[in-house]
Amino acid sequence: MTTAPMLSRTELLSGLAAVLEEVAGTPADKVVPEATFDADLDIDSLTMVEVVVACEERFDVRIPDEALEGLRTVGDALDHIAGAAA
Repeated sequence: MTTAPMLSRTELLSGLAAVLEEVAGTPADKVVPEATFDADLDIDSLTMVEVVVACEERFDVRIPDEALEGLRTVGDALDHIAGAAA
């Protein structure tokens, strides 16, 4: 498993896009830092929990439940993954 500290922001974005495609069927080209999970990517709260679990496994990080509310955009998730791994 690759850990987030070894990955650039571009690699994190690519990995997150792969997770979103696998879990939610989101096309990778829609996964950009400014995209919101709810309005732009149509990710509901249950699917978001699945995304978080998949990200924890893929990036070997812990994303606490209380952090979910702060993850409104793809960029928020990237920041959190990078910070959790640091």
